[in-house]
Amino acid sequence: MNRYMRIASIVLVAIFAVGGAAFYLGAKPDAGKSAPAAGKKEEHHGEEGAVTLSDAKIAAANIELVKAGGATLRDGLALNGIIQPNQEALVQVTPRFPGVVRDIRRRIGDVVAKGDLLASVESNQSLTAYELRAPIAGTVIDRQVSLGEYVSEQKPAFVLADLSAVWVDFSVYRRDIQRVKVGDKVAIEPEDGGQPIETTISYVSPVGSSETQSALARAVVNNADGRLRPGLFVRARVILTAKSVPLAVKLSALQTIENRTVVFVRSGDKFEPRDVMVGGRDQEWAEISFGLESGDTYAARNSFVIKAELAKGTASHAH
Repeated sequence: MNRYMRIASIVLVAIFAVGGAAFYLGAKPDAGKSAPAAGKKEEHHGEEGAVTLSDAKIAAANIELVKAGGATLRDGLALNGIIQPNQEALVQVTPRFPGVVRDIRRRIGDVVAKGDLLASVESNQSLTAYELRAPIAGTVIDRQVSLGEYVSEQKPAFVLADLSAVWVDFSVYRRDIQRVKVGDKVAIEPEDGGQPIETTISYVSPVGSSETQSALARAVVNNADGRLRPGLFVRARVILTAKSVPLAVKLSALQTIENRTVVFVRSGDKFEPRDVMVGGRDQEWAEISFGLESGDTYAARNSFVIKAELAKGTASHAH
């Protein structure tokens, strides 16, 4: 009996010894483990699915930050047009009698006041000089005479135009003619780097062109600043309908990640991709029906930079 008890005691001692060793070996790595050094990955991708960018990096990447809010979605029709002088404020100055040009005072591009001297012509009949003067204030846009040239009433010597208002003539294809009406708002883009010019359609031709199968639509545009130059082409968008929505973001804010549409929302110093549901949209705005709240600050222009940073962090975690 004593022999069996001694054997049992030895077995128990062995079991406790092995267990203690196992406990010691399992606890040792945790006790000696140190926190990982803060590296670049932790600095920019410290949270799963979030990207940290400093104000300096945001400015360097030209990322535009915008607060989500209401907007007006506009259904429009893109048109091409050409700037024309206002034909109702354009005059041709024609010699009264045949003769020879003895003096020229104005050239193309000169701005004149009503009554300014343009040129002097020596009449063939009386051999005396008479004057050509500006009948209106405006700009000399054409000159058909030179010094010593014989002129007559058959051809205008000067063309003057008041360019403080100009016409912008648009070609409207036959399929769209019924959609464009007098009074429709139109946004004209002169493509000079400035803001679009907003005005209205003032005239739609009742007849079309057999050559182009299009009709003319015209807008009269204030041009006191001289921004619009006759002869240049412009693009425009006629606003057919306008719908106000309570929440929208700029189209450039929308990004796609794994077939999900997201907007990068800034929270503190981090950007996080927020899944959104998009409703209607136009060429500038997208209605958001779910996923954002009014006042959320999001990345609009160049939001793809944040998407690229997020992809870098995802790749690092995968390895």
